Amino acid sequence: MSDSPSPPPPPTPSPYSVGEGPATRVSLSLPEGTAEAIRRRVGKREFSAFITLAVERELRGQILDEYLADYERRKGPVSEAEQERARRVFDEVFTEESQWPAAS
Repeated sequence: MSDSPSPPPPPTPSPYSVGEGPATRVSLSLPEGTAEAIRRRVGKREFSAFITLAVERELRGQILDEYLADYERRKGPVSEAEQERARRVFDEVFTEESQWPAAS
């Protein structure tokens, strides 16, 4: 029998996806230069919105990276033709929604 503590249970999945659900307060530490650059760009009132969008963008990018890595493990590398097709699809979908800049 081992004296080491058992690992903590996995976190309970959230009912919300990235960008969904009520706002919740969190404490965040940033280098002063970074915080000041954000304030200069968006002002004090939009600081939280700026951070939220940046974090959501990073999370979505990581999710896409994980999906692509999993896909390539299962099916092999994505060809240049498939990459170009994906760019066209992303450009079409996200341009319609006016949420994201074009990938090309």
